[in-house]
Amino acid sequence: MDSLLNDSRPPVFCPGCSHDRITHTLDKAFQKMELAGNQIVMVSDIGCSGLFDTFFNTHALHGLHGRALTYAAGLKLARPELNVVVTMGDGGQGIGGAHLLAACRRNLDLTLLILNNFNFGMTGGQYSATTPPDARVGSAFLNQLERPLDICQVAQSAGAAYVTRCSGYRRDLAAEIQRAIKFEGFAVLDIWGVCPGRYTKKNRLTPKAIDAALAQLPALEGIVAENARQEYGRHYRNLIGELRPAAEPPRIDAGFQPPGSQRQEVIILGSAGQRIITAGEILCLAGLTAGLNTTQKNEYNITVLRGPSISELILSPEEIDYTGIQSPGVIVALDQEGVNRRRDMFASLDSKTLVLQSTGLEVPAGNARIHQINLKSQKIKKIDWALASLGVLAQLGLIINPEMLEAALEIKFKGKILESSLELVRKVEIG
Repeated sequence: MDSLLNDSRPPVFCPGCSHDRITHTLDKAFQKMELAGNQIVMVSDIGCSGLFDTFFNTHALHGLHGRALTYAAGLKLARPELNVVVTMGDGGQGIGGAHLLAACRRNLDLTLLILNNFNFGMTGGQYSATTPPDARVGSAFLNQLERPLDICQVAQSAGAAYVTRCSGYRRDLAAEIQRAIKFEGFAVLDIWGVCPGRYTKKNRLTPKAIDAALAQLPALEGIVAENARQEYGRHYRNLIGELRPAAEPPRIDAGFQPPGSQRQEVIILGSAGQRIITAGEILCLAGLTAGLNTTQKNEYNITVLRGPSISELILSPEEIDYTGIQSPGVIVALDQEGVNRRRDMFASLDSKTLVLQSTGLEVPAGNARIHQINLKSQKIKKIDWALASLGVLAQLGLIINPEMLEAALEIKFKGKILESSLELVRKVEIG
């Protein structure tokens, strides 16, 4: 096979940089594997290692610092037949450390080459996650405050099934890269090298010194027996194959004529326990029975178990690109909690907006029209107020009509719940 290096963008590194040797060694590995450019995806991020995607005539994706593994995972899941090779520096590995842990746990068939030169070489020689505490770097004494990360020990403990720690000057590095690419699972190569542009200006580090340092560490090369397991993508596809196909979503045929022909925006303001989201969903279903496009956007309270208090709905004969509500046609005000969350909105309303206001509720002054409804006097439980308000809207011929609402309830509910819901929306008084 011919070289996959890009003639129009040849590798250019500082003289003596180990990245240059690794670039050509990776190309040699591709050639020995007889891989064509369309069989490979190079994924990189920022830094000197982030240049690798431009040096090869392959598919490529260049992304944000530390995030290369996330893009690579998506690529491999979407195109499992491709050989996805990720290049990352020790800087990017430190920034995206959580992604490394996830990749180790997941065991997706990716090959990660960490070009470890113990500093942020491109941006000034600052300390990285792997900088030794006794090194002199471009960030003063900060590396003395932190213990350097042992990438391979972390990867092994996180579940990586293939881990190698080696020198960028190793004679059989091309063969080791081949083994890593051929391995079906997540393979991590922590490749140590020299950064002459920054690191070695203040620190003595040579290929021999790298070999000596590696010799003092536990040997890690290749398959990690205790982490051996199925490759994530294959395992995922096997499990998916055992499941019954998901049912097609129910089709809702348009059988009714909506009261209006324009885009309609509705905001329901209530409180936890009033089934605000359910009411919004039913309103959208009613719109679908008239052939309208619908959207629902809900506000969830931060406090767990409090429940949502606001639902914003749009019903439109046209496609809905923007789901924000600027000028609601109807506001359903059922509880003070929801009203207070949207208090600033009322001042900008004009007479085109109708506020369906529960009796006794305090609503900020404005120019909107007000329609009072006394659901409490009708002995309707507070939990049913949101649904009852839809009955009022239908009877008033606003947004929906009774036929649309009842059809939506028949889609949403069955049995006794349907019977009680239909009875509620039919008996509610409009005030």
